[in-house]
Amino acid sequence: MTTPTNHHKVVDPAFIAVSKDSTAFIIWRVEDLKLVQLPKEAYGKFHAGDSYLIFSAFETGQPCGTLLQQIKAASSGKLERFIHYWLGTETTQDEAGVVAIKAVELDDYLGGSPVQQREVEGSESTRFMTYFKDGIRILPGGAASGFKHVTDEFHPALYSVKGKRNPIVRQLPEVSWSLMNEGDVFVLDCKKFIFGWVGRSANNMEKMHAAKLAQSLKGDHGESYSTLVIVEDGQELALPDAERAAFEAMLPIKDKKLKAADAEKDEAVETTTFTEIKLYRCTDEDGTLKVTEIKKGPLFQADLKSEDSFIIDNGANGIFVWVGKKATQQERTEAMRNGQSFAKKKEYPPNTNVVRVLDGGEPAEFKSLFRDWKVRDQAVGFGRQASTSKIAKVVQTKFDASTLHENPKAAAKAGMVDDGTGKKEVYRIIDKELSPVPHSEHGKFYSGDCYVINYAYTAGGTEKNIIYYWLGATAGQDEKGTAAVMAVSLDNKLGGRAVQIRLIQGKEPEHFLAMFGGKLIIYSGGRASSFESQEGEKDDVLGNTYILQVRGNAAHNTKAIQVPLKASSLNSNDVFILFSPTVVFIWCGKGCTGDEREMAKKVAADGKADSQIMAEGQEKDEFWTLLGGKGPYITDMRTAEEIHEHEPRLFQCSNATGNIKVEEILEFNQTDLAEEDVMVLDAWHSIFIWVGVNSNKQEVALVEKGVVEYLRTDPKGRDMDTPILKVHQGCEPPTFTGFFGAWDPTSWENRMDFEKMKAELMKTNPNMTITMSIKGVGGEKNRYPLVVLQEKDAEKLPADVNPSQKELSLHDAEFSRVFKMERAAFDALPGWKRDQLKKGAGIF
Repeated sequence: MTTPTNHHKVVDPAFIAVSKDSTAFIIWRVEDLKLVQLPKEAYGKFHAGDSYLIFSAFETGQPCGTLLQQIKAASSGKLERFIHYWLGTETTQDEAGVVAIKAVELDDYLGGSPVQQREVEGSESTRFMTYFKDGIRILPGGAASGFKHVTDEFHPALYSVKGKRNPIVRQLPEVSWSLMNEGDVFVLDCKKFIFGWVGRSANNMEKMHAAKLAQSLKGDHGESYSTLVIVEDGQELALPDAERAAFEAMLPIKDKKLKAADAEKDEAVETTTFTEIKLYRCTDEDGTLKVTEIKKGPLFQADLKSEDSFIIDNGANGIFVWVGKKATQQERTEAMRNGQSFAKKKEYPPNTNVVRVLDGGEPAEFKSLFRDWKVRDQAVGFGRQASTSKIAKVVQTKFDASTLHENPKAAAKAGMVDDGTGKKEVYRIIDKELSPVPHSEHGKFYSGDCYVINYAYTAGGTEKNIIYYWLGATAGQDEKGTAAVMAVSLDNKLGGRAVQIRLIQGKEPEHFLAMFGGKLIIYSGGRASSFESQEGEKDDVLGNTYILQVRGNAAHNTKAIQVPLKASSLNSNDVFILFSPTVVFIWCGKGCTGDEREMAKKVAADGKADSQIMAEGQEKDEFWTLLGGKGPYITDMRTAEEIHEHEPRLFQCSNATGNIKVEEILEFNQTDLAEEDVMVLDAWHSIFIWVGVNSNKQEVALVEKGVVEYLRTDPKGRDMDTPILKVHQGCEPPTFTGFFGAWDPTSWENRMDFEKMKAELMKTNPNMTITMSIKGVGGEKNRYPLVVLQEKDAEKLPADVNPSQKELSLHDAEFSRVFKMERAAFDALPGWKRDQLKKGAGIF
């Protein structure tokens, strides 16, 4: 198919369906060593004995995969294109070779721009799984083994449904209790009855997907033929006679022995980054691949050179092969093979994800591994400075809170929920208690202290709250711990609806600064010393001599910080205010702006003495005398820095199996926020911890600790003092919702869950049987069938059965069948009568 003819490659006919400038989602399977396009209804079903080629093209930020309205549609925006080839665990070497070659051919046909990715059954990448919102189903057999879908010969089948976001459905090799566990949902297809068996630790998404699978299987058999049955772990004995007989014929209840929740992939703390990320340069000399280590992380975009190819080694989390624009055609073609050879040489697992990325077409998951990434063609302007956050001169307008809530995307970018003029209560931590700070002292903070601020504002006619807890740089650990505890306590008093924000001194966000109208001052020392100079003697802040460095050009970005009273503290880029009992000097460096000078005047207005503005180079002798004499200081002018893009990242955190597991979600939206879990949104300048209504306290505590570890291990080299905000479901501020596109505050009420799905199924399946415990999954006590309790040897009974009171371990439904009465009636009988009945049942 690829023999050169007149110097042009022949295009595989299978690729005629692919348009170079349209959105698309197409899947082919290798059959007889050729590509055969699958019908749309087969998408998401993969056979373990086959190899598949998947092409996905979608507009940035728009639906992809099976959510595309059409398989192919014209595109009006920027296209992202991915080529995946999926290898089943039982596929042949010939098929695996063919699909790898076809991936290269498709890449050539599309001009060499798509991202290429190798997928292995059971270790599918997050990107791959985002294409299948209903999960994937892995079936046995394949085209090469002559697998055919037959309808006239039926064999019972057992399916496992596992996964939190996009569950994977896998047909198991046999129907047996030995393949089942408490943490997943299993579907037993007996044709006449289709059972959905719910493990006591299964999650909501697994339950819903199992219900969908059961309904789908019913459709395969004919809607009127099969009966759906949902049975909970431990409630098998409560099934009606016909359903129980069918269930026991395949899974005898007396043989039931389950494994605990399958934590096979739930590592203790699984972060999605790799601390020791490394960069290698690839060269192909004399046909031999040579790989040279260049550096360890953090990595920068500038480390990649368009003349070469590079390998980014992120360990078990995957291998990326980046191909520069000026690399040779052979380097492009061989990139995937080189990546796999590298992984093999490093002795990484065979299922390690290998991804080929082209210069200029990097996906979000690749860019997230770099400390900075400048978007192509993006304008250059003032950003974060090498010294400390110099702010460019801009035209300031008053923040309109209502506009921010109407435009949450802008609010998220600015980090502002309103203009900062709401109500605030300020408390200082004193003797492990909250001590109110007088209104006249609002905005005055001490680096040796910790503060808790309750801020209230109105949005959409509803009062909302933000609780900031500010930790001074030299405050003690006890005070810092108390501040965190008091913030939680205050939130509880507000009904748990507040957003909690942890702030480290020096990392105050714009909204926090706006709350104090550009007059935030951070003094040295703490409450114990009131205020201490560098020499150690005590000073009265408002009476003696000290100097403040002022940064900012508007009310929402200005703060003043006390610095040592000496000439070396000066900086030509900023404004300084020197306070003394007799005079206040406003020293204006050559690099400051008029707006900065105006903000400094407002700060200086609180001084007891009259202020004098003084330009750098025109200082009075008294100024130098108060500073202890002239001396050298920083005079280098700051230069503008390129704006770098840091795309927000969303992570789902859960400890459903007893260990915390973290999973990144790509192309996320509001529906990805799982109510039973804790989510982490990394917005770069801040990190949000979103707490779902059904999450547990242990999860929240583990995630709070995990976020700190995430910052420490991020290969981009993060600031450990990045603000961390805790947000509760239903109380999300626009600074959070703005990252999720269209946000519907009522979606929580309308969201489908397992209980609602059961009600819907009952409407369409009037003969459906549901056997669930009244108290929910994981009842108080294990129950057993009569045959198990008739065992005479006490040593052979289950460990939780009392040999002298076996009837207590008999399932309620079984109890009624055996004794022909309910438990209450049985308990009311005389002891001799109860013993007589127990002897008759063989459990005395």
